[in-house]
Amino acid sequence: MATSIFTDPRFLEHEPGAGHPESPARLAAILAELAARPVAGTEARTPRAATDAEVAAVHSARYLQQLRALAGATVALDPDTTMSPGSFDAAMLAAGAAVGAVEDVWSGRAENAFALVRPPGHHAEAEGAMGFCLLNNAAIAAEAARRLGAERVMVLDWDVHHGNGTQHVFEQRPDVLYVSSHQYPYYPGTGASEEVGRGAGAGYTVNCPLPPGQADADYGAAFHDLFLPVGEAFHPDIVIVSAGFDAHARDPLADMLVTERGFAAMCTSLADLARSHCGGKLVLLLEGGYNLQALAQSVRACLEVMTGERREDFPRGVGHAVVGVVADTRTALRRAGGPGANV
Repeated sequence: MATSIFTDPRFLEHEPGAGHPESPARLAAILAELAARPVAGTEARTPRAATDAEVAAVHSARYLQQLRALAGATVALDPDTTMSPGSFDAAMLAAGAAVGAVEDVWSGRAENAFALVRPPGHHAEAEGAMGFCLLNNAAIAAEAARRLGAERVMVLDWDVHHGNGTQHVFEQRPDVLYVSSHQYPYYPGTGASEEVGRGAGAGYTVNCPLPPGQADADYGAAFHDLFLPVGEAFHPDIVIVSAGFDAHARDPLADMLVTERGFAAMCTSLADLARSHCGGKLVLLLEGGYNLQALAQSVRACLEVMTGERREDFPRGVGHAVVGVVADTRTALRRAGGPGANV
């Protein structure tokens, strides 16, 4: 089966303003890379806009009404997040692309899918925009998977910023496992090891808050020693990735040292997990990444993994910092119970 790529020129109509990091040039660079060197085994899909009901599974009716009322305007929603005349339609289309990617994979039309969308989504809360994000695409995708029949949805967020919005949507539920690696302390300030979920969701939130300067091998330790064992214990029916590429060594907004090979290794490990537990059902959703060349090359590397053209394993040479963080998270998970209790 082919790898579906969901994208649309209308995503370029979201214009946060001159000098804003989350510019249309990000997606344009990815599309130019894929046009110049197509990845064999991919098929383009034209997304549809999300329905109000699909968005309402995550966001309040009041918030959706507020966004719709601002359609066609240029307005700042917070210090980092601006709507332009095309932003509302782009956000609804991005959410719809996320749902469509899940539908393609769940139905067997594709083994896996990558939604190349903007604006990104993982900071968006149920009641408001935040951190460049209007609608929470990953959470909307996870809810779509649940409606289709997935009993257990794993959402892994490798963006360099913690996905506060996604965590908050699911932190009291055991049907969605939220797992995040992120620079810490850093924006938005959430995602400590001790944040493991609440109530019925205790143990179903897994945070690996990494200090600056972590490279491919360090991320490999987080995956092999924490994320993958928890995922194995959870036994997901589908794996959804908030695929931000701002942990790249060349990214201007963060201080990590990941390379294209590191992102390919992350994708390889999750593709293996998905094949082991859910017939390869893997969906990637574009989040951050602000060095245009690094972003485009990293997206390409992941698509090569998804199509079977490439396999990448993590290098060796783990630093002491990540070992300590993984140990702290394991301790918190043992106290909480859930799928990470015996990791």
